[in-house]
Amino acid sequence: MSSLVLRALERELLMYRRMWRGSAFSAFVQPLLFLGAMGLGLGSLIDDTGTDASEYIVFVAPGLMAASAILAAAGESLWGILGGVKWMGSFNAMVSTAMLPGDVYGGRVLSSGVRTAVTGSVFLSVAVLLGGVSSWLAPFALVPTVLIGMAGTAWLAAYAVRRESDKSFSIIMRLGIIPLFLFSGTFFPVDQLPDAIESVIWLSPLWHAVESARDFTAGGVEPVTLLHIGILLAVVAAAIPVGIKGFERRLTP
Repeated sequence: MSSLVLRALERELLMYRRMWRGSAFSAFVQPLLFLGAMGLGLGSLIDDTGTDASEYIVFVAPGLMAASAILAAAGESLWGILGGVKWMGSFNAMVSTAMLPGDVYGGRVLSSGVRTAVTGSVFLSVAVLLGGVSSWLAPFALVPTVLIGMAGTAWLAAYAVRRESDKSFSIIMRLGIIPLFLFSGTFFPVDQLPDAIESVIWLSPLWHAVESARDFTAGGVEPVTLLHIGILLAVVAAAIPVGIKGFERRLTP
């Protein structure tokens, strides 16, 4: 890893330290509201049917943690990237130094991982307090959560850097990210869906993140858990050359 990638990471983290309050609601408060509403609110309704609500919050908490990571990454890696190359020009300023476009891209992806680790740790702590964690392996659930955040950033940044406007970004959120959020096993097991739809969901990186995070928080770690994580690593790795090429094409004079 280039030392300049680490310098780009340092720049991103310094910016985050100064501006984190602006994203506090989406990064911290919104996921916790989801957890309270879906885990406790919906869980109480489930309890009225004779099902143990405590089992549902254990089920939904890791899914919400992973899904919140990709939601946050999507906003930062669509409008945030276009802002850096067009509206504010901060990335252009960075490559006027010794940094290469690939360093800027790498720093952005790594910073997404760091931010996801921070917000995921807060979410996981609250989940513990609310009874949403039943295993001492729960801290390892941060691994797939961080990876799905980095995967979202890596691919969406590679897409956004090639755009001249944000017209397509809302479509991506509505037709791509939100359906992933709803149908990747976050709120209910995917085996309840028709077989044809279930097979498509297996292709979702978020599903792999949700399943592996849930294995850790519920203490059901199996060899397939490592397979899920391996797939997430492959998704991130596959995005790197695409993203570097896109940043080079956009930021090279």
